Amino acid sequence: MTLTFNSDIYSQLLSQHQPRIIKTEEENEKFLETVEELLSRSHLTPEEDALLELLVKLIEDFEDKHYQLNVSTPQSRLKHLMEARSLEQADLVEILGSSEIFTKIINGELEITKEQAEALGKFFHVDASLFILG
Repeated sequence: MTLTFNSDIYSQLLSQHQPRIIKTEEENEKFLETVEELLSRSHLTPEEDALLELLVKLIEDFEDKHYQLNVSTPQSRLKHLMEARSLEQADLVEILGSSEIFTKIINGELEITKEQAEALGKFFHVDASLFILG
């Protein structure tokens, strides 16, 4: 049995849900609810499947633009490594030069130098490039 796509039914679904470029958190939530409702059904019609695919794409576009996951900085990577090893500022002062330099680096006021990055890389046993912006 071949399922055929019915443009009239799809048009009704589009009219009912009015998918469009998502610009607000509220619109995103509304479309997420529709997606969840569609996903909870055991069988979707070809028209519902097409609507689901469109809504998922619109939601992904919105979330890619507004929720930058995995965007990390050299400072956030350093903080993470310190937390993972229960290290304090004093543990890195020798590597970075002084408490003042450490504080400025952590606060994003100073970039980590190539030499500091290499020393941190050796200390944490990671690639020094983790500590260099860009």
